[in-house]
Amino acid sequence: MADAASRLRSLAEQVLGTPLPVRVRAWDGSEAGPPDAPALVFHNRRALRRLLFKPGELGLARAWVSGDLDIDGDLYTALEAVAGLVWERGDDARTLAQAVRDPAVRAAARDLLKLAGPPLPPAPPREEIRRPRRRLHTRRTDRRAVSHHYDVGNDFYEIVLGPSMVYSCAYWEDGGTLESAQRDKLGLVCAKLGLKEGQRLLDVGCGWGSMAIHAAREHGVRVVGVTLSQEQAAHARKRVADEGLTDRVEIRVQDYRDVVDGPFDAVSSIGMAEHVGAARYLEYASRLYALLKPGGRLLNHQIARRPERDETAYEVDRFIDSYVFPDGELAPLGTTVTQLERAGFEVRDVEALREHYARTLRRWVVNLEADWDRAVRLAGFGRARVWRLYMAASALAFERNRIGVNQVLAVRTPESGASGLPPRPRTWHG
Repeated sequence: MADAASRLRSLAEQVLGTPLPVRVRAWDGSEAGPPDAPALVFHNRRALRRLLFKPGELGLARAWVSGDLDIDGDLYTALEAVAGLVWERGDDARTLAQAVRDPAVRAAARDLLKLAGPPLPPAPPREEIRRPRRRLHTRRTDRRAVSHHYDVGNDFYEIVLGPSMVYSCAYWEDGGTLESAQRDKLGLVCAKLGLKEGQRLLDVGCGWGSMAIHAAREHGVRVVGVTLSQEQAAHARKRVADEGLTDRVEIRVQDYRDVVDGPFDAVSSIGMAEHVGAARYLEYASRLYALLKPGGRLLNHQIARRPERDETAYEVDRFIDSYVFPDGELAPLGTTVTQLERAGFEVRDVEALREHYARTLRRWVVNLEADWDRAVRLAGFGRARVWRLYMAASALAFERNRIGVNQVLAVRTPESGASGLPPRPRTWHG
């Protein structure tokens, strides 16, 4: 069909009930839409079939990951432009199955299907995880989910994260580098935990060992770091040996639920609790409470979502669950604090770092794009595209206040009531 772009754009606007805020470039080379706007590039009809079969976030993700759909122009501008059509409407809003009752719109939807052509539907990209939604967050399913996300390859993560190898929100100052911001974040965590020489620290979800190494080297503590990722553990152990810290740092491939050699003076959990799941969160908090000495501190660094008016209607992010963090769940900050308190903790400080995570993610995207060809060789075309979309979209989600990230400092306060915290705890920022 000649001028497929104009036809596609016109029909899509009829179905959606709103003008498209982007240009459209179709498989026949035709274009339609605002000349200064970023373009959605439909390399083939299959891209349209993917969007029609799964309207909303999942269809967009499948078309992007497979390479059937691309963006010509600034990625962030394009994602902001389509946010109102995808993320802010929800996957079920105005789908072809329930669209509108207007016969003209139903006719437009039928014409879109004709324009897409057979066959329908296309198979999902091989990077998509499909599994039954039964018995989430067992030890076996958690190992599988962690392996999917973290065992992509240490060399790939070195491209994205840089030398710090810290896969969580940095703590920025104006003019700082990613490495200095990550070092400052680790220092902030250690200050909040009040680490002193000779103490024992449990680092839950220790990643590539950065927190464990920093705490042992800078504060003289003995650290047990646990992860479910074999690749992370191997990399972390090598870094520990290279730093000459094998007498102070032990890295284990172990579920936190299986740690039995407490008590510890402090526990750090940085970017791990998102994997725990709502049904297991009280168990998680109670287990960490039991592993602490009286007076011991927990620093829980965790992404939070905004609460729903009806929490029973909450659904996990389809793209994130299918391609990035299988079985991951975000909770509102208030829910997290409540569960920590139910486990026995006294919550003493909450610090929001939302803008810091947006800046961190944008820096990671810069790193990935700067070494794109090597990243594709290491992780594969589809997986590299998953990470680029996930990090860019997440940066915008933090900037738009759709999600946040918080450091919660909690204490296993002894019966005497002496928390051990300084009278002005925020002096750790000095």
